[in-house]
Amino acid sequence: MTFDRAREAAVVPAAFDQDATSYDRLVGANPGYLDHLRLSARRLALPDDGRGLRLLDVGCGTGLSTQALVETYPAAEIVAADASAEMLAQAQAKTWPDTVRFVHSRAEELAAHGVEGPFDGILAAYLLRNLPDVTAGVKDLHGLLAPGAPLAVHEYSVADSARARATWTAVCWAIIIPLGWRVTGDASLYRYLWRSVLHFDGISRLTGRLRDAGLDDVRVEPVDGWQKGIVHTILGRRPA
Repeated sequence: MTFDRAREAAVVPAAFDQDATSYDRLVGANPGYLDHLRLSARRLALPDDGRGLRLLDVGCGTGLSTQALVETYPAAEIVAADASAEMLAQAQAKTWPDTVRFVHSRAEELAAHGVEGPFDGILAAYLLRNLPDVTAGVKDLHGLLAPGAPLAVHEYSVADSARARATWTAVCWAIIIPLGWRVTGDASLYRYLWRSVLHFDGISRLTGRLRDAGLDDVRVEPVDGWQKGIVHTILGRRPA
């Protein structure tokens, strides 16, 4: 099974566009999905409900990660960006406080769409795996952080564990892919999800990318449930 990251990444926004209206219903059926996003938001460990802080939710999709930030840091200003116009439309159709702003942009083109740092914290949920150049993407996120500010990468990573790979494949083919087909009539996005996770970085490589980009205090925190060992919060901080 081959995986051309640049070619796949070029069509990812269109794939998400196609399934945007059913996305929340599908991920809502995944036990722990929303709780794990909230957990990664809390792990940014920002003070005072985010008062006076400016946060970035990059790869916000339908706004589920944005909601996790709003619930955790209700006093913060939040900029949320995504490459899929239809996913973003689903997010914008929800009710948000005036402190939230949505931007249609690929992660690698944020500056061209008026999104510039510094940010006091960044949440990147299920983003890096979908970028054409992961190394460049991590460096871009580092550059958007204020000195001393944290980054939380919420991501699948199974390459370092045979057990995690086997569990991921079993769950995908027994539940995720059939459910995606039943709800949307086309399981292409969910087959891509399966492939992209298998071909993405292991934790050792991913943490190495963060350190190589200049982030300090890089560490990995687990989630619970069936996603344990499959989904992780990878944390780092731009040096002060």
